[in-house]
Amino acid sequence: MKRINLIAMLLLTVSLSLIPSCTVKYSFSGASIPANAQTVSIAYFPNNAAMVAPILSSTLTEALKDRFSRQTRLQLVNEGGDLAFEGEIINYTSTTASVSSQEYAVLNRLTITVRVRFTNAFEPQYNLNNRTFSAFADYDSSKLLQEVEGALIPEIVEQLVDNIFNASVSNW
Repeated sequence: MKRINLIAMLLLTVSLSLIPSCTVKYSFSGASIPANAQTVSIAYFPNNAAMVAPILSSTLTEALKDRFSRQTRLQLVNEGGDLAFEGEIINYTSTTASVSSQEYAVLNRLTITVRVRFTNAFEPQYNLNNRTFSAFADYDSSKLLQEVEGALIPEIVEQLVDNIFNASVSNW
């Protein structure tokens, strides 16, 4: 009985080693990067929203670069990467999120919307053409936006980067 199990395990191991490997590599980050992709380029995301926060463009652009540097094997290049990102911030607004029974604002919501163009040189079926991503964070209405945006922007940008990363290279 033990001999049969040993032979079965040996045959299974040999069979699996003969199966050709896929051309997609997977990582612990959940990314699915084409095996022949070597580089990624991430262009500066200008803030084209009606309301502008001075730190937003650089915070978003650097966060995307950081995510790809930390969680993929791709080399960051200035332009023409095998995977290429470009886009712009198209919305930056603060609105009322919650109203009390006395009809005054209790919470406000900062929302940031980004339009992204992603090009995958090896798997064009995964390209994103002018896809929009939005994320938000709520804050106490007793505070001015200028008081809280320094803390809210990185939080919202993290959500945006997660969504952009997953949509572009997770292929789920």
